[in-house]
Amino acid sequence: MEKASNQQVIDILSLVKPYLLKWYWFIISIVCCLLIGILYIKTSIPVYNIKSSVLIKDTKKSLGGVSEFGMLEGLSGFGGMSTNSIENELEVFKTKKLSRDVVSINNLQTAIFSLSGLRKVELFGDTSPFKILIINEKKNKKFPKKSFVINTINSKTILESEEFGIKKNVQFGRSISLPFANIIIEKNKNFDNEKAGEIGTSFEVYFSTLESATSAINNMLQIDLADKDATVIDISMNYPQTDKAKLIIRSLIDAYNKDAILDKNSESQKTKEFIEERINKISKELGIVESEKEQFKTANKITDILTETRVNLELSSEAKKKQLELTSQLDLTNDLIAYVRKQSDFQVLPSNIGLDNSESNNVIGAYNKMIMERDRLLENATSQNPLVVEVTQKINSLKKSLQESLLKNKTGLQLALDEYQGEQNKIDSRITKVPLQEKLFRSLERQQQIKENLYLVLLQKREETAISLAVVAPKARIVEPPVIGDKPVSPKKMIILLGCLVIGALVPFVFIYLKQFLNNKIIDKNDLKTLSSIPVLAEIPSIKKNIDHLVKQNDFSQLAESFRILITNMGFMLDSGLKSKVIYVTSSIKGEGKTFVSMNLALTLSNFSKIVIIGADIRNPQLQRYQNRKKSEIGLSEFLYDSSIQPQDVIFKNPVSDASDIIYSGNIPPNPTELLKNGRLGVLLDFLKTEYEYIIIDTAPLLLVTDTLTISNYADLKLYVTRSNYTGKSLIEFANELVDTGKLDNVAFVLNDVENQNFGYGNKYGYGYNNK
Repeated sequence: MEKASNQQVIDILSLVKPYLLKWYWFIISIVCCLLIGILYIKTSIPVYNIKSSVLIKDTKKSLGGVSEFGMLEGLSGFGGMSTNSIENELEVFKTKKLSRDVVSINNLQTAIFSLSGLRKVELFGDTSPFKILIINEKKNKKFPKKSFVINTINSKTILESEEFGIKKNVQFGRSISLPFANIIIEKNKNFDNEKAGEIGTSFEVYFSTLESATSAINNMLQIDLADKDATVIDISMNYPQTDKAKLIIRSLIDAYNKDAILDKNSESQKTKEFIEERINKISKELGIVESEKEQFKTANKITDILTETRVNLELSSEAKKKQLELTSQLDLTNDLIAYVRKQSDFQVLPSNIGLDNSESNNVIGAYNKMIMERDRLLENATSQNPLVVEVTQKINSLKKSLQESLLKNKTGLQLALDEYQGEQNKIDSRITKVPLQEKLFRSLERQQQIKENLYLVLLQKREETAISLAVVAPKARIVEPPVIGDKPVSPKKMIILLGCLVIGALVPFVFIYLKQFLNNKIIDKNDLKTLSSIPVLAEIPSIKKNIDHLVKQNDFSQLAESFRILITNMGFMLDSGLKSKVIYVTSSIKGEGKTFVSMNLALTLSNFSKIVIIGADIRNPQLQRYQNRKKSEIGLSEFLYDSSIQPQDVIFKNPVSDASDIIYSGNIPPNPTELLKNGRLGVLLDFLKTEYEYIIIDTAPLLLVTDTLTISNYADLKLYVTRSNYTGKSLIEFANELVDTGKLDNVAFVLNDVENQNFGYGNKYGYGYNNK
């Protein structure tokens, strides 16, 4: 259990170690990212949230307290319908029509900026020295993608554009023709001159089309219900220039109210026009009747009603009164029928004109509401929209119902009138003695009374309509004016700094992780242990170029200490009863350092044992480069193919160390494998075993040629050299295969060229010694 726990700790340490070794990467990366974050915060313009709340008034109630929708509730399919739902008003606020009105009214197609330190700040209101107005856009002309520049030099103001190649002197208040529009630049009378030094003398101006400016503002506006059970709407936007944002929100509310008032007044305006037309007509007719009465009295010399007719007139007064009312209603009905017939489709009908018929009045009210609903839908939809089609069908149905109702009312009025006229005729028959002139005079008076009554009714309705037009209140009432948030919504300093901190730590982490993940080379002995069960006897440190690559006597350097450890560990794998030990030094491929290891192992052993080193890599001799000897020096190749040569003939003193001997590889033969298999090597080794305690043999790479495998039976120990950051992990599988198939036995790894930070135990050799 304890061993498993220790192994787990070691595994965790091995995972963390690559990151700990590059701790300074993390420090540098985090500091750089934090500096970038701080620079971003310093150069970013703070963006604030500006918010306002409006209460949408309940427009279901009219001035008289009667529901505007009451006319519809008696008709099937319209009960409870509300065309003024808060959801509809919410969508109206979101329409581009209102945003377009805001842009047009406030001239928001231009934006002026100045550089304030490292920030580019938008100037607006009293902070801007200029007002730039777009008079008209030129058709089929593209607006600039880049900004214009206004420079104030001495008393001159110059407008420049690299994109269009323009440079013009500005005359304030005069029209300036640009390739895309005509503009006017004016001095801002409200400009605070104390801020002139802060904003400088160079300004950037951006121009936008009406539609692009409308879309930009429409996208910035955030409109939503404050509460689902209330009729309060929250209007907000995030923008760095708070004065401009406040103006946009206020203008949006004003545009909404103006649109709502125009919509509501359309019905009243139509009614007023109809009443004015009828008053003019009745006024003329009344004048004609009065003239006829005057002429009749003058011609017949009538000054007063005859006493004889007083009694009959009192009896018939009630009948006359009824006739007058019915005649007025019949005239109004006929006029309204004629008006409905000649009116074009989808026009609002006059209402409240004095018609005493609740059914017809309800239908007129319902018809007008549908007309207004259809106009409202057409602002954001086409006539083919299903909702528009449905409302159109209802309008046609209501119009037909209205015509039928008016005709039915006309018939009823006519019948009632006929009845009262019959009664009146009975009374008139009793006054046959009244002169014909009196009868005619009464007829003229009756006509006069009818016209006067109708005239007075129309005058009253005209006043009521004028009052309704004058007292229409705004539909949206501001309950909370535009207010700036206490803190900017961006940049969020803590989030940015935290993000930079995370990114600063993540960048080197990802880099190291990818480097580890994509690395296919052996780095340290843990990699060897993971990939193979072959023991690792030693790690040879990496040697700098300005340091000698060969160990010396009484050498306490890291290099010498690593070879002493190698010799110590070799003792656990060699048979202590052997008088002479044969050690092969091999590798998978060229360049892994087997000759380097062979030479230094021999030099280290020579401090306390008699040794000889043999260059058995006769295909590519390398020992000579350590003694400045030519590759043609007599050596192993000559001994193998010439039986007359004795072992003493190829043994030389090692120029590097007098305590060791050396046998060079000799000339490169054409048939190295056959030479190594001819048995002469065994003869040489038998002789050397009688003279030396250790025989170090530098053999050929195993992956490239089979020479080493051919003579592997002579070795007591085979040192398999790998190189850190050089030997591929796939080559370890090759070594495993050689051992598993029995082609090599008693094999141990030596890891060469290991960086100090990658040592398996500690960070350096030579505990208790001075490196020399």
